[in-house]
Amino acid sequence: MSFFRKNKLAASAGMALALILLGALLGPFVCPYSPNDVNLDEALLPPGPNHLFGTDNQGRDVLARTLAGARISLGIGITATALSLLIGASLGLLGGFFGRPMDSAIVGVTDVTLAFPSLLLAIAISVIIPPGLTSVFVALSLVGWPTFARLTRSIVFSIKQTEYFTAATATGSPNFRLILRHTLPNCIPILIVAASLRMGGFMLGEAALSFLGAGVQPPTASWGSMISYGRDFLHSAPWITFFPGTAIALTIVSMNVLGDSLRDYLDPRMRI
Repeated sequence: MSFFRKNKLAASAGMALALILLGALLGPFVCPYSPNDVNLDEALLPPGPNHLFGTDNQGRDVLARTLAGARISLGIGITATALSLLIGASLGLLGGFFGRPMDSAIVGVTDVTLAFPSLLLAIAISVIIPPGLTSVFVALSLVGWPTFARLTRSIVFSIKQTEYFTAATATGSPNFRLILRHTLPNCIPILIVAASLRMGGFMLGEAALSFLGAGVQPPTASWGSMISYGRDFLHSAPWITFFPGTAIALTIVSMNVLGDSLRDYLDPRMRI
């Protein structure tokens, strides 16, 4: 709590994320409409008392779909971040700790993966796997892990140069103790910050894949698919894309602000 008291900008970002998450969780209970209910008699209604965010060309409530899309987009962002962090941190930890030849193999795979543009690689993976939530989740995870692997590897190399690690090695501590006791705990704070910053990128990646038709498929609502669906109505019904677009922007900006603030808070050089 002291972190938020000292940093008002981080507190505002955290509050915005909390409200978005709360809306995603409570959406089915607070919104009287289903995100997939079609009512052609109420098609393309502007925002008003009955439909706060208006309706799309099929009469579906945009607020209900925005809240439903929050569950999809946030869920994909969290799960893709968790899986890519698990894969990348594990490989980076093993490669950095044990060195060659394991490190050379991991670095080779990492460099090959990073050689391709992330979005193009994610699209290629999504094409191989049938489009849907699973393809987006797998594609983003496979694209995102090299970043965490490189970061973890560099942290481990730095830790291995410290005096306390040298002393622990000299006393004959086994490898698993060196990893779990002296290496991994020192990686966690930096990885938490990196994950908070990366999560916004994963959500933006999901939006891009869904916008291109390689992600979440209709009638399932996600922020990216809603923007893609509403691009044909930008002049006649701009609210269809405005609200999910605003939700994406607010979420990603809040995550980046919170991640930057957390990085500064955990950096001992910033406390001098």
